[in-house]
Amino acid sequence: MAGHGTPATALLTRRRIAHRTHPYDVPPDAPNYGALVAAAIGAAPERVFKTLVCEVDGALAVAVVPVTGELDLKALAAAVGGKRGAMADRVVAERATGYVRGGISPLGHRKRLPVVLDDSALAHDSVYVSAGRRGLQLELSPRDLLTLTGGTAAPVAARP
Repeated sequence: MAGHGTPATALLTRRRIAHRTHPYDVPPDAPNYGALVAAAIGAAPERVFKTLVCEVDGALAVAVVPVTGELDLKALAAAVGGKRGAMADRVVAERATGYVRGGISPLGHRKRLPVVLDDSALAHDSVYVSAGRRGLQLELSPRDLLTLTGGTAAPVAARP
């Protein structure tokens, strides 16, 4: 897959983890961005996840939640054993992960960060996450995602 190389895809290839990449073209500032990405790659929106870098009690953590929902910061804090969660500053998030906002993958970060995947992902055979740049989604098993990130699954998406 020439031209699609990112730290995330390199990691999957190196570890021989089954995955597929799905390019898409959606303007990053489009309203309903997640739903548009899901439509562009022909995936059910509840299987497409966004990666959010947060701070819990001053330490970085990564939440992976459905694009259709919001992150519950209290639930994320609890999942990593902390008290208070907030969204991380964009520059801090980009520096820690090595990715640009809008293209942050849960895989292949510069620093090892705790990753919490919303447990709704476990209902699906495969889920879609950013491959590490805008315009490219990665499809893989949620269990492989947890294994590769050393992550945990917890209910961290805000339930309506």
